[in-house]
Amino acid sequence: MFKSRYALPGTPPATLTALTPAEACLPVIRWLEYDADSLTEHSVRSVAELPQLTGEDGKVHWIEFSGLGDLDALKQLGAKYDLHPLTLEDILHAGQRPKVEPYDNHLFIVALMIYRDGEDQRMIGEQVSLILGKGFVLSIQEDPKCDVLEPIRQRIRSGKGWIRKMGPDYLTYALLDAIIDHCFPILESLGEALEDLETEMLRRPNAACISTLHDYRRTLMQLRRAVWPERDLVNSLLHDESPFITAPTKVFLRDCYDHTVRIMDLIESYREMSAGLLDLYLSAVSMRTNEIMRVLTVISAFFIPLTFIVGVYGMNFDYKDGENWLNMPELHTRYGYVYLWIFMFVVVAAMYVFFRRKKWL
Repeated sequence: MFKSRYALPGTPPATLTALTPAEACLPVIRWLEYDADSLTEHSVRSVAELPQLTGEDGKVHWIEFSGLGDLDALKQLGAKYDLHPLTLEDILHAGQRPKVEPYDNHLFIVALMIYRDGEDQRMIGEQVSLILGKGFVLSIQEDPKCDVLEPIRQRIRSGKGWIRKMGPDYLTYALLDAIIDHCFPILESLGEALEDLETEMLRRPNAACISTLHDYRRTLMQLRRAVWPERDLVNSLLHDESPFITAPTKVFLRDCYDHTVRIMDLIESYREMSAGLLDLYLSAVSMRTNEIMRVLTVISAFFIPLTFIVGVYGMNFDYKDGENWLNMPELHTRYGYVYLWIFMFVVVAAMYVFFRRKKWL
């Protein structure tokens, strides 16, 4: 689910290693600058075309750098905006734990973006790195084709809400909020799937059900691993003193923190539900086995007296009736065979009535 890349053990810190061709995506760069009254979108082909931002123009600059396939472009980006070499290493080596790291001229934020792949609805986890500086936000992600940030772009273009009236710290909040809130529809679909699985287990518990359940439990564990540190991340932005986060934005960060708590509550609820489904599966299988054994036992009980009767009459006593008082009765009766079948049928019918009254059938 989550993309991870790590440096080889013993590699010196801040070493940047080029991605393999299978992982590499050429960067797509977008640049939006806006304030309450204006919005300009720039088409950027290289890092050299990006501005040297000082935050003195009163506008918010959002620079999107999507794709990590060009190592030289990433180095140029770091040199242009004075990013620490360890920051560039964390950006390139995906799989970092969500965190916030303060530097003198910016805040470095790592978040995990979770979304559904458009083709097979497979759940994907992707690292998004945010650089919050004076007057600008730099967002860096791995795949330029997929993200959950399009609603933020539309809000900026429409000019509705607070986003055009606030600074870059509010934009950072909006990006984090979009990443975190996108977990809600995923968890909602997962909850519905668990309910359907519960119904299926009650009807027909089988090996496919338990395999699906383990897949859901693994997904919940991965979601928990992503959201738990993001809650700590938002809490750090909310409570740590930073010149890049203003007091009005912290009010909105409180709401974002509440969302992470709600998501964690949902994840824990679904984990408990999945554990209950495992117990339900074991109980359903046990009940089904007991039901089968009960039916087989009742069937066997019907044959016990019949086996006794035919076993007694299968003994080889061939004396005529009356010659010996210990002889087999009715052994030479003309309709003895028919009488025996009638008697066995009566025994079975009597046992059936008895079992029904006892509610064993």
